[in-house]
Amino acid sequence: MKASVNQRLQGELDQFRRDGVYKVLNYLDSPQDARVRMEGRGEIIILSSNNYLGLSAVPEVIEAGKQALDRYGAGTASVRFICGTFTIHRELEAALAGFVGTEASLSYVSCWNANEGLSATLLGPDDIVISDELNHASIIDSIRLAKSISKCRSVVYKHSDMSDLQEKLQSARDARTRVVFTDGIFSMEGDVAKLADILELARKHDAIVTVDDSHATGVLGATGRGTAEHAGVTGEVDIITSTLGKALGGAAGGFTASSEALCDYLTQRSRPQLFSNALPCTVAGSALAAVRYLEQHPERVTQLHESARYFRGRLTELGFKPLEGDTPIVPVILGETAKAIQMSNMLLDEGVFVTGFGYPVVPKGQARVRCQISAAHTRDDLDEALAAFQKAGKKLGLI
Repeated sequence: MKASVNQRLQGELDQFRRDGVYKVLNYLDSPQDARVRMEGRGEIIILSSNNYLGLSAVPEVIEAGKQALDRYGAGTASVRFICGTFTIHRELEAALAGFVGTEASLSYVSCWNANEGLSATLLGPDDIVISDELNHASIIDSIRLAKSISKCRSVVYKHSDMSDLQEKLQSARDARTRVVFTDGIFSMEGDVAKLADILELARKHDAIVTVDDSHATGVLGATGRGTAEHAGVTGEVDIITSTLGKALGGAAGGFTASSEALCDYLTQRSRPQLFSNALPCTVAGSALAAVRYLEQHPERVTQLHESARYFRGRLTELGFKPLEGDTPIVPVILGETAKAIQMSNMLLDEGVFVTGFGYPVVPKGQARVRCQISAAHTRDDLDEALAAFQKAGKKLGLI
């Protein structure tokens, strides 16, 4: 690398540190579970993991990955349309479609790729995508790519504002296809899309609804089938994208679930599908086992909901200000970025890992530590974490 380039990069990194946005990587030395070993610190209670159901450490899920490794080998060594499609992919895709309530599904190496491969493939210059302002970066980049490649139009509506969404839909009545794109659970706020209302508006304005359910699959609804089950509209969402890297085993991978026609069309035309190796069979095997395990053990979802309610309620009793919600994402608003970072560091010293977020990840004055509860957390885990919050909060004068 040229010295001038390295100097420029180092200067920007130094500015990241001054701004408090420099990311320090914390290294785990054990499986992702309620408690982990981290950087020689011994056991740490982890409250920053997407392992919502604790399935990444379930023996049946681990064993399924091992069996897939033995049966199919270390890698797929090909894209899907050449010779990278294995029987385990088809089994997984059928199981995912059945789980979320669609005709078909198509797996990708990540949900980022699933989102990236959707908008630019589906939409053209006569079409428009209408996006919630707090959508995930992968949706934003998917739309940017579509505007660049397929020349579609886009517009943003205010977060969960149905009046604004209706106005945007009315303004787009000349478009050939109107797509409303929203997260199911918004990851930084922990709130849930008003999916039933969105679907009602979409029907009135002949629009397609697409939901990125990455933080909701395995999490929302009585049996973990996502935002649609939570809203009582299972089977009514046109397109669902989601991940295998969170509640469904936590490994990697993503998928798009929709009609047979759309999934087949994506197989033929979606560039991340056409030009990236297929999902490793080990991951497909463990994800399939995770779906089957969840179907047999819906009590995991019940436990998750109960633990999240308990943790949020106890934080409020201690004097903190967690955002209200029905999800296991519990953001605790602290105000300034420095306090969020201090709080995170003090909690780690107490044996609890929680990530602090400040500007520009969240708006100024809305810095927070974001807690993520897992069904694997015991009541003792949660009480120990709450005691650490109380101790750190008092030292910082927050409670």
